[in-house]
Amino acid sequence: MCGAVEGGLSLDGVNVAKEAVIQGQVLRGPGGEPVGNAYVRLLDRTGEFTAEVPTSATGHFRFFAGDGEWTLRTLAPKSDPVDTAVTATTGSVAEVQVLVSA
Repeated sequence: MCGAVEGGLSLDGVNVAKEAVIQGQVLRGPGGEPVGNAYVRLLDRTGEFTAEVPTSATGHFRFFAGDGEWTLRTLAPKSDPVDTAVTATTGSVAEVQVLVSA
């Protein structure tokens, strides 16, 4: 199991050469406080729901996705949903920082 580490999620045990990884952190407000009770949804290019994960206590999340264009829809308490476009490519890690309203 991969845990959160300073600077992002650990990729120990993940064969990045064979995976398209989308990962990141959800932050709130000007101070960039991690949001640990949010959900991040992975939507395909047509807007169809594909997967959902809760953020960790440090606001981190990770998806293993197919190559292509995706939308991350972040749902955090006391904030409007935030959509973020991201491109996944096998052999790379797409790092995303999502800012939600304070």
